[in-house]
Amino acid sequence: MPYHGASNSADGETDLLSQTSEYALRAMSCLAYEPDRLTSTVELAEVTQVPSNYLAKVLQSLAQAELIVGRRGVGGGYKLNRRPEEITLLDVINAISRVDRITACPLGLENHSGRLCPLHRQLDQAAKLLIEHFGSVTLKDINTEPDAARPLCDATRTAKVEMTINRG
Repeated sequence: MPYHGASNSADGETDLLSQTSEYALRAMSCLAYEPDRLTSTVELAEVTQVPSNYLAKVLQSLAQAELIVGRRGVGGGYKLNRRPEEITLLDVINAISRVDRITACPLGLENHSGRLCPLHRQLDQAAKLLIEHFGSVTLKDINTEPDAARPLCDATRTAKVEMTINRG
């Protein structure tokens, strides 16, 4: 079973981020390999292993956030709207489901006004760490980490990408 984050169920399925956020991260990671090339939804769906109909909706959200641009028709597809080093993982996650700090009691309890209870203080601390971490990691970082396998790539795709990059 694939790893998705902290366990939340008896069947071992895990969720740190929503599945939609992970799909967006997969798509953006793929687009970052060749940031100036239009990549079709069909190709992105195949590489990222995301159902194409669902991926189309994810790509619309990323386009609305101005992280990607698309072109319709034959030879169309999507590409990054900025360089991979200018897009953080937090940018991608926030395009799908915004991560915010907890600044007031979400329950609106009067006896909590001005301070968070221990539960919400811990949840806020977790959100702070997530924001700091994902806000400091770019698409370029995850695709160029030394001695690491490229995200989403088997050896064949990695070789193809490296050949394309080396040809300039």
